[in-house]
Amino acid sequence: MTLVGWGNPRRFPNLPEPVARTFDVNPQTRVVADCHWQPDASTRPTILALHGLNGSSHSHYMKGIAAKAWARGMNVVRLNQRNCGNTEHLSAGLFHSGLTEDARHVIHELTTVDGLPTIAVAGYSLGGNLALKLAGEYGSAPPAALVGVAAVSPIIEIGECTRALERPQNVLYEWNFVRELKKRMQRKEQHWPGLFDLTRLSAIRTVREFDNVYTAPHFGFADAEDYYYRCSAMRVADRIGVPALIITAEDDPFVPPGPFRSPILKANPHIELHLTKHGGHCGFLASGTRHDDGYWAETQIVRFVERQHSRTSERRSQNAEVRPEVAALSSEL
Repeated sequence: MTLVGWGNPRRFPNLPEPVARTFDVNPQTRVVADCHWQPDASTRPTILALHGLNGSSHSHYMKGIAAKAWARGMNVVRLNQRNCGNTEHLSAGLFHSGLTEDARHVIHELTTVDGLPTIAVAGYSLGGNLALKLAGEYGSAPPAALVGVAAVSPIIEIGECTRALERPQNVLYEWNFVRELKKRMQRKEQHWPGLFDLTRLSAIRTVREFDNVYTAPHFGFADAEDYYYRCSAMRVADRIGVPALIITAEDDPFVPPGPFRSPILKANPHIELHLTKHGGHCGFLASGTRHDDGYWAETQIVRFVERQHSRTSERRSQNAEVRPEVAALSSEL
């Protein structure tokens, strides 16, 4: 199902053309998002979508979520994480599987500058780890507008996922990941000549080797294993304080199911886990109909956000009704 999900061509005729928007995360980092705004955007819920390793705002699942959410009246922001989607020229540095800075900045800008009232984060694979890790980092003090996070096939224990990727049966997946990582570094060299030493690039054959040579030292980690451990969402999963939907499959070729059976996840009442027997990696294809293309996980994300938005709107309405009563009581005292 993993390969079918990757190779199945998809079209989204009802999804309008996006509006590009840049976000200045810091003086040397700018990221770009493809945005779909409803006519009354300031009153609608917004989904911030995060892609996986070597993905972009144009990944099929990013557009799939956008099409379904748009049809249900939501805004969608399809974020290219730094250096992704051919944006290597916009950032001096690299990015990694636990770097939540970009998403955190986008949420802050959309809620404080744009004044969007409701936002949810949805991520796939690496993006799923980011969504959950971000929620854990927020802990008990998330932004008021953040109503939930959703993660599909999230790499919540990056080290275990990397070891699974190194199995002989996954050689095609690893080859593809490494090939794209090398291309990204070559594009970095074109825009930022001499910033990174590429003399060892051609000899790299695995994601672990790439992370040992480039990712870990660039971000100050001791090595790849140190990076994997510290950047996995499982380090902060117990602190997640907003509703969190996790969808993953037992037959995922390189996201083992073991970590999802952890007591840490089971003990957190905010986490809703769907560990399915089948689904592969970011696949989850079901029989389609005239009104549903069969991408089950995308549908579950949109329904989840609808539920959280409805509950939040109800709470806000109740609070608004209570305030005048409190004010009236205070004036009488």
